Amino acid sequence: MASHSDLANLIWQIADLLRGPYRPPQYERVMLPLVVLRRFDCVLADTKQQVLAEFERRKGGKLEDDALDRILNNASGHRFHNRSPLDFQKLKGDPDNIHSHLISYINGFSTNVRRIFLDYFEFGNEIERMREANILYLVISAFCGVNLHPRLVPNEQMGLLFENLIRRFNELANETAGDHFTPREVITLMIDLLFLDADDLLSKPGIAVRMLDPACGTGGMLAGAQKYMREHHEDAKLYVYGQDYNKRAFATAASDVLLKEIDHNGDGENVQFGDSFLSDKFERQSFDYFIANPPFGVDWKKQQKEIVQRHEKAPKGDPWSAGLPRVNDGSLLFLQHMISKFEDVDLKAQKYGSRAAIVFSGSPLFTGGAGGGESEIRRWIIERDMLEGIVALPEQMFYNTGIGTYIWIVTNRKRKERKGKIQLVDARGTWIPMSRNQGDKRRKIGEGAALEGDDRPDEPDQISDIVRLYGRFEANENSKLFDNKDFGYTRVTIERPLKLRYQMSVEDKARFLDAAPHLLDDIQAIDKALGREPHLHWNAVWSSIEKLLKKLGSRWKAPEEKLFRTVFTVRDPEGAPVKKGSSFEADSELRDFENVPLQEDIEAYFRSEVLPHVPDAWMDRTKDKVGYEINFNRHFYKFTPPRKLAQIDADLKKAENDILRLLREVTK
Repeated sequence: MASHSDLANLIWQIADLLRGPYRPPQYERVMLPLVVLRRFDCVLADTKQQVLAEFERRKGGKLEDDALDRILNNASGHRFHNRSPLDFQKLKGDPDNIHSHLISYINGFSTNVRRIFLDYFEFGNEIERMREANILYLVISAFCGVNLHPRLVPNEQMGLLFENLIRRFNELANETAGDHFTPREVITLMIDLLFLDADDLLSKPGIAVRMLDPACGTGGMLAGAQKYMREHHEDAKLYVYGQDYNKRAFATAASDVLLKEIDHNGDGENVQFGDSFLSDKFERQSFDYFIANPPFGVDWKKQQKEIVQRHEKAPKGDPWSAGLPRVNDGSLLFLQHMISKFEDVDLKAQKYGSRAAIVFSGSPLFTGGAGGGESEIRRWIIERDMLEGIVALPEQMFYNTGIGTYIWIVTNRKRKERKGKIQLVDARGTWIPMSRNQGDKRRKIGEGAALEGDDRPDEPDQISDIVRLYGRFEANENSKLFDNKDFGYTRVTIERPLKLRYQMSVEDKARFLDAAPHLLDDIQAIDKALGREPHLHWNAVWSSIEKLLKKLGSRWKAPEEKLFRTVFTVRDPEGAPVKKGSSFEADSELRDFENVPLQEDIEAYFRSEVLPHVPDAWMDRTKDKVGYEINFNRHFYKFTPPRKLAQIDADLKKAENDILRLLREVTK
């Protein structure tokens, strides 16, 4: 049995036949659908004759296409069939007509498969392109030598083959960090965390649960969840559903669901094409489990109008009512989308709530200040006790980006001991180096026993280590437990009094009269009465001016009073505080903010942390805002003491001696 890496290398060699008519970043357009097509061909080989015989019996009848598809699917033993007498080997037999034969062969598939190739892989365009470049026969012939029959390449190996190929295609296409493929070990860790403590639920007789991935890509996470269920709860049913807006990714995922005979609940179209926000294919449905690795840092300008309307119309208590993230990063939208489909907890009605695992970059942890969209979303989730835990992953884990990533576990069915608590796990140091770098991926989390074709038989089982660390729910160096309120704070506005110095000068006088020449007589009188000396008490100055103006019978409008103060005063820390009514006027330039933890008394905090430094400050509590952020680094910061001066001096001396030695060698 060939390993997945051997098969990937063989297919990669076939891709060289495309060089010229296709640039390397375009290889995916041909190779991915052909791998899928060849897999379908091999899977159907054992029952091909039964299908053809049944088709001959039914041909010419009055059956509608759907009914005929169902009958022929039964004959094939799968949820799809091919009624064409052709297969890959027969396609080789007529080089001159391979173009029309290949189209005919694809049209012989059941509707669900035919749509995948023609509508979403858009493979008809590539067939024509290869025909015009005279490489179609060469490519199809080469694929005949790739045997992907399930007896030789079981589903798990096929999944690894897809992972290998898709990763290479992504590297060639130079995908951005926002759109990336999830490494196998990250998927495994997410699934293990997702199903942690689910034994009681999944062991119930006849239990059936549903899972959704709203950004399913090629379907790797859904397939991984199915594998977990087969290995740990074979009597339980897991129906998986996914949606993606990338045509080729959707086509791959839809093919995978069909090929692996994944449990389905209905017509088998569990994976749908479309934008989850603009065209939700699972609208008004709820699910027991959610899993996703949405794009990092991708904007949502195209969906902005509809999403803003959804936010504005959302009833109180709906996750869409909480707020919206900045338009240049829509990551948190996926979490809101998932929570909006959470199942209620009602044990009498056999509703057990929902649980979600989602991968984020660091941005959703802390971006957005109090009152901002991201903070309000975090607040909504935490105050409803839905954030169970966050696991920080090592950097350099993904193929297209080296940034730090985090797995969030969000649920409305926390265990009793976890209620009101949030667990942070620091797994950033839990990794082994890759045997060979794969793009930006230089590290991996050890998976334990090696799979077929892996070259690390002694690989540690670090995934189990992380899951055990999370599951024990204990505080230690790499696991910390917090109350929900520990991540909340009140943003308090700190004001300080405005202090002004009044002084009239020739230049300022001219500037004021340029704007208000009709006040010449008043300004001359003020100049004569107050003189040109500086005055540090603005309220006293203005009181004198008001008395003078009243005596002159002059009444200024509010804009003229404002202009006078603007022109003839400057801020001066030595000045007396400016009063406004019974209180001091705040200086906007000295305004500051304090984030006071929710667990602390604000008045006590102000007295101990603010007044000792700025005794004339006060709080404007009318502007209080509550915010939530999760500063991972602060909670896991490890102090590294600076080196001793003697060590630094010794190193400098050594470097100095080395330089002198080199100079002497050069000048000899």
